[in-house]
Parts: sequence; C-alpha cells; structure tokens
Amino acid sequence: MEFSEDEDHRLIRGAIRDICAPFDDDYWARLDATHTFPWEFYRALADGGWIGIAIPAEYGGGGQGITAASIILEEVAASGACMNGASAIHLSIFGMHPVVRHGSEQLRRRYLPRVATGDLHVAFGVTEPDAGTDTTSIRTRAVREGDSYRVTGRKVWTSKALESAKVLLLVRTTPVQECARRTDGMTLLLADLKDPAVHITPISKVGRNAVASCEVSYDGLVVPVEDRVGEEGRGFSYLLDGLNAERILVASEALGTGRAALRRAVAYAKQREVFGRPIGKNQGISFPLAAAHAGLAAAELTIRNASWRIDAGLPCGEQANTAKFLAADAGYRAADAAMQTHGGFGYATEYHVERYWREARLLRIAPISQEMILNYLAEHVLGLPRSY
Repeated sequence: MEFSEDEDHRLIRGAIRDICAPFDDDYWARLDATHTFPWEFYRALADGGWIGIAIPAEYGGGGQGITAASIILEEVAASGACMNGASAIHLSIFGMHPVVRHGSEQLRRRYLPRVATGDLHVAFGVTEPDAGTDTTSIRTRAVREGDSYRVTGRKVWTSKALESAKVLLLVRTTPVQECARRTDGMTLLLADLKDPAVHITPISKVGRNAVASCEVSYDGLVVPVEDRVGEEGRGFSYLLDGLNAERILVASEALGTGRAALRRAVAYAKQREVFGRPIGKNQGISFPLAAAHAGLAAAELTIRNASWRIDAGLPCGEQANTAKFLAADAGYRAADAAMQTHGGFGYATEYHVERYWREARLLRIAPISQEMILNYLAEHVLGLPRSY
C-alpha cells in the first residue's frame, strides 16, 4: 500500500484552491439567490485549462484520468462553491465521455476542442418525467428521415440547458416492444438546444440555483445523422461506460461539500461563546464534528481506491458505487452537524451552512439515489436476487 500524495495531484489541489479563492461564500450565495450562472468562475477555470482535464490531448485536452478530475471537483466544492460550483463544470469536464469513447473521429474533432477550451457548453438529456431511474422506459423518439433524425419528446432535470448549445440526448430509435432486450433500441445524439423546436423551462427547486435544472421538450427537432454518437441502437451501453466514473466524480463533490461545512462549523465552535465558554468545548458539539471528520476521511479512502482502479483499467463497479454511497452520506452528515452547531444561526443565510446543507442533501438523490446504489451492491456484489 502506498498512501503518499502524488506530486502532480498536490499541485492540482493548490492550483484549484488559488483559482477558487476570489470566489468566496458571498459570491456563491448571491448567485444562488439570483439564479445566476457563475460565468466568471467558469471562465477562470477554462482559462487555466482545467475544463478539458479529462479530454484526450489530441483533441486539445489535458489527457488526465478520473483521479485528477475528481480532485478538481472536490477542491471546487470544498472552497464553499459546493454543488453550484461543481455542477457548473462537471459536464464540461466529463460529460463528453461517450463522444470520446464512441464518437466518430469527425464528431470528436468538431466538438471536443471547443469543450476543452470552455467555449462549448453541453448538457445531458436522459431522465424523463414518467421514466425516472428506469431509463429503458424513456419515450423520447427519434425517427430516421434520410440523413437526419426527427426528435419528439420531453426530458427533465437537464442541468445547464439554458447555457448549453448542445445536449447529449438519449432517444429511442426503436420502440421497446420491437426490441429483443429493453436496453436495445436507444441512441445517443449530440443535438442542438438553441433551436425553435426546443423549449426549455427551468424547474423551481430548493437549492443549487446558480445552475438551473430544466424541463426540455423537443417538438420535431432535426438532428443530422453525423451528430449521432456511435451506432444506432447502442446508446444505453455507451452510457453505462461512464457510470462508474460519474459515481466517483459525484462522490468527490459530496466529499468537498462536507469539508466546506465542517470547516465553517469548527471555526464557529471555536469562537462562539455561551455560558462563558466556547461551544466547541462541549462534547455535544465536538463529538458530532469529530464523527463527521471521521466519516469524510473514510469516504475519501473509498474514492481514491475507486479512482485508482478506474485509471488503472481495473473493474471498479463495487468501489465506485460504494464511494458514492458513503461520500453522499458523509457529506450530508457533516452539513447537518454544521447546521446543528450553528443553532438558530444555521438557518440564517449569512452563515452559509444552510446552503451547504441544501446542496449536500441533493447528492443522496442525484444523479442516482442511495437506494439504487444499494440495489446494485446487493445484486452484483452480494449475489442477492434482483429487486426490481
């Protein structure tokens, strides 16, 4: 076992901390309150070359692995940006993975360099109102008409749809009843969002409001066949290729959010005096914070194990899902302990922990719920019967 920090990773952490430093809690609170995308923050990371960290070097990216990408997202979240900051760059850092792995050379050269520089924003359109996690039940339909597809349907929870020019869109090209397997007949298209046939409506939600989540309807959108990712009908398998990496990146964001909350709680517990003594002297305050620290430390180890395995080309389904489960819980427990430490002031926006708490809670639901992670571990690791 080797636990010393890689020098490159140490330098990445330092660089991201320096970039994040000018964007303080007040900046993120203001953008969250006004539902404003963090353009200055995004541009600062793009100008530093960090947006394209996981895109291959031949397409203008940094050519780094998931470990490097996860460190960036962890540090962004830990700065106090939490999920508003991480979500602003998450899809740009890794959302184009299906194109990298399965897109045509023409498709890669046309779009990946623009994503790497931060010039092109891409959203991800998978979830639908009546399908939810049951992706095989999606109804958005793409019908081939010569050299193009015509797309009709509706998606929900499409983050960054307002800012993005393109969307990686999962559609059905073959009705499910005509498929040998329910996972067949789905196709990935790199479709336009800035089109009269596309209608975008932001969803009012409890947190992470600097980055909108949207309902998007497609009313006969035309997508050229040349903007298809890989083969027709294999879109679901292309999505699966990136799931483990996504779990690891989301786990890192949860870890960073928890650390931001813990940092503020510890500082408050040291300076806040009640009954003539700092409240951090009371075990009712200090023990929950110590437990939160231990939980975050354990979660970090699972994340590093999972990211090392994926970068080494080893199977990591168990490790990636475990990391997401533990980090989401640890991050939320840390944020909840921070709220409790602040008492009534925890509910006040000026102390920022309520924002951390709202955003940490999201990660126990999205992009996949804790219950679905347990379904995976029960079936694929423990060998128990499938429950759904």
